[in-house]
Amino acid sequence: PKEEKGPVRFGWVTGVMMRCMLNIWGVILFLRLSWITSQAGILLTWLIILLSVVVTSVTALSVSAIATNGRVSSGGAYFMISRTLGPEMGGPIGVVFSFANALACALNTVGFAETIRDLLQEFDIVMVDQTNDVRIVGVITVTVLLLISVAGMEWESKTQIVFFLVLMVAFTNYFVGTLIPASPEKKAKGIFNYRSEIFISNLLPDWRGPDGSFFKIFAIFFPSAIGILSGANISGDLKDPATAIPKGTLMAIFWTTVSYLAVSVTIGSCVVRDASGRLNDSLTGNVSDSCDTLGCSLGWNFTECIQSQSCEFGLANKYYKVLGQVSGFYYLTTAGVIAASLSSALSFLVSAPKVFQCLCRDNIYPYIGFFAKGYGKNDEPLRAYLLCYFIALAFILIAELNIIAALISNFFLCSYALINFSCFHASITNSPGWRPSFHYYSKWTALFGAVISVVLMLLLTWWAALSTFCIIFFLLGYVAYSKPKVNWGTSVQAGTYNMALSYSVSLSGVEDHVKNFRPQCLVLTGPPNQRPALVDFVGSFTKHISLMICGDILMVCPKQTRPQNATDCLVKWLNKRKVRSFYAPFTADNLRSGARHLLQASGLGKLKPNTLVLGFKTNWRESSSESLEDYISTIYDTFDSNYCLCILRMMDGLDISDQFDCEVFTLLPPPPLCDAVDAVSDGKPNEQIKTVFQNDQGKKTIDVYWIADDGGLTLLVPYLLTRRKRWRQCKVRVFISGDEHSMEEGRKEMISLLKRFRLDFHDVIVMTDSEKAPLTKNRFEDTVTPFRLKDEQQDDTLPQELRQRSPGKISDKELEAFRLKSERKVRLNEIIRRNSQNTALILVLPVPQSDCPSALYMAWLDTLTCGLHCPTVLIRGNQQNVLTFYCQ
Repeated sequence: PKEEKGPVRFGWVTGVMMRCMLNIWGVILFLRLSWITSQAGILLTWLIILLSVVVTSVTALSVSAIATNGRVSSGGAYFMISRTLGPEMGGPIGVVFSFANALACALNTVGFAETIRDLLQEFDIVMVDQTNDVRIVGVITVTVLLLISVAGMEWESKTQIVFFLVLMVAFTNYFVGTLIPASPEKKAKGIFNYRSEIFISNLLPDWRGPDGSFFKIFAIFFPSAIGILSGANISGDLKDPATAIPKGTLMAIFWTTVSYLAVSVTIGSCVVRDASGRLNDSLTGNVSDSCDTLGCSLGWNFTECIQSQSCEFGLANKYYKVLGQVSGFYYLTTAGVIAASLSSALSFLVSAPKVFQCLCRDNIYPYIGFFAKGYGKNDEPLRAYLLCYFIALAFILIAELNIIAALISNFFLCSYALINFSCFHASITNSPGWRPSFHYYSKWTALFGAVISVVLMLLLTWWAALSTFCIIFFLLGYVAYSKPKVNWGTSVQAGTYNMALSYSVSLSGVEDHVKNFRPQCLVLTGPPNQRPALVDFVGSFTKHISLMICGDILMVCPKQTRPQNATDCLVKWLNKRKVRSFYAPFTADNLRSGARHLLQASGLGKLKPNTLVLGFKTNWRESSSESLEDYISTIYDTFDSNYCLCILRMMDGLDISDQFDCEVFTLLPPPPLCDAVDAVSDGKPNEQIKTVFQNDQGKKTIDVYWIADDGGLTLLVPYLLTRRKRWRQCKVRVFISGDEHSMEEGRKEMISLLKRFRLDFHDVIVMTDSEKAPLTKNRFEDTVTPFRLKDEQQDDTLPQELRQRSPGKISDKELEAFRLKSERKVRLNEIIRRNSQNTALILVLPVPQSDCPSALYMAWLDTLTCGLHCPTVLIRGNQQNVLTFYCQ
């Protein structure tokens, strides 16, 4: 059987160089360059050409560097920018660049249609009128070009070769025409052979009309240089894009620059600016003493038409015919115009859909996936072809070449700016992945190209530039908000890493200051999705303010790390919940060992935790003595390590998972973890469980029971909470201990202190009955009874020996020694239950006792917070000041 042919692939000559040259030799060369030379003069015309070449050459170098840094598939400029700067910048430029190519197709089609209209007028053929004739011819032309494009890249390439040959003939015809001695008819139209006086007179500018300024002329000329990406835009159809794009693009720029400079200087040396076209203006038959124009020295008197501004010929008039009139054979130049405009239009009509197809396939924007489908062996984007066709059709109906040219200039300059910035950014981030095989570029020339492109946008057409910026920022904002699930290893990621590393290192050299204190929290959450309330509580006062690390201590035997897919699921859960936190799993034999290692090893430089956050061990009564000792020892280790401590207790507990056993810290198998990422609430899939800390707290109060000075953390946390939107309406109440005699004095002193610390508070309440005996002690005694030692176990043994022999148990001596403190805890709980039934959050200061049995200390914490229907935080600082009322 006959083997099926593979897709057509092009080399650097036919695929890039020839395509770029045909694009650059567009309608501007034949229809506008002579007029530009008359307006700006030869010198400024060269400056305009060279300035354009500087922008395009620098861009070409940047394109070459990006194209040789790995395999480039289809998508051209969009593919390069998106894979370098990421979807945030790539997406907007993909839309704008595709649209710009469709506009450029319309521009060149209108140029062709104007040529055909003028050709028909020479034979006195008018279909409707001048403007509508351009529209009719333009619509027919772009339809034929669409059919050629749809036929496939092979047909399109063959058509481009024919156009290239026609252009070569047209160029030869023009340069030969400048050497053929001018006939009287040509001289009457201001066309002479090479004359030094004509060259000198055309050196300097002669601005005329509303478009008579440097930047307006530049705006009209610049679209002629925009074809440099034509080869890159079909990168998916090249045999070797990494070689073809740099070689073909730079060669095309060189030869087209030479041709533009040559045409401008030759036309400026052969044709005067103004001529009447009348043979009887020859000085041999019409001698006049008042003849003082350039034509007089050449034997022609054009003074009358110059003074009356009625000259119909010359560089400044009938500018679209001058090159043809100079040429050896007029209609060969017309053929060149047709070939130049059609080749450019065809190239842009092919480029726009291919770039747009790549954008659609990346799923960055909604509702455009329909245009991603490709057909045939070359994966032709037929649907995108039709879309581009209709866009071009709409702008062809405008039928005004100069308006379209100004719009295109802005869109392409914006694309060039981002391509150059992509190269600069990739270079300056020093990413090991940036290794282009093309070395003839510089990050500083790329930056210059980006800056000059933006400056030119504003100088050319400021309103169009601002419109372009608005479109780009709108599209960028959408992508930044939607966060498409793509990872292309962009330079933005490398730059973020560099900045983070640089700032972290520089921060290490800065001494700590109390004014910059932030509660940087290590939160022992276990798998974060199993304790969302603990995560949400800490996130409420650390988000955008300080560091948060979710520590997950894995206690399994034999030791094993959490599988990577489970870790990724938990990070994904945190991101989906919009919690700004790191996730740090750690394998250890027990909670105490794991917490100790995390406290020492987590963080980087000054970005280290200074506060440990735990969940309250609700099941402490049923836990083994080893587990209870482990929990309490972790608390003591925290204070010994000079860390602050927070323990959060919720009425219903923190653990929401029914996969867990009674222990707090365990290792879940991967499947439940991944399934729990999209936790189910009320049976609805993909809806995360909502906690009390995600609700609007309204006008509730945050009650702080300030029993002793801990450095100020207990006062700082409520302040940070009230800066959040959900807590903003809450009032902070501070409860302090005191006696009835000095109650008012103590209250005023506390109010004065809070004001000096600039902390917003609603009220200060003095608890005068905190030292009284509790009303009932039954619950506390019931709590500690299961942990008391029996009489026969106590005898005269020392407490240390008892603790080793019966860990977690309480002797009668110890219970009696701590009876007063136990009663105070019971009494404080009664006061809290009386005053804080309807609050949003309660913060209490438990005083640690290192010689206290673990069961007794746990009973204190339980007693202090029992019977409360709102979240309670047992919080204590490390005795170091975290608040100051000084400026330095």
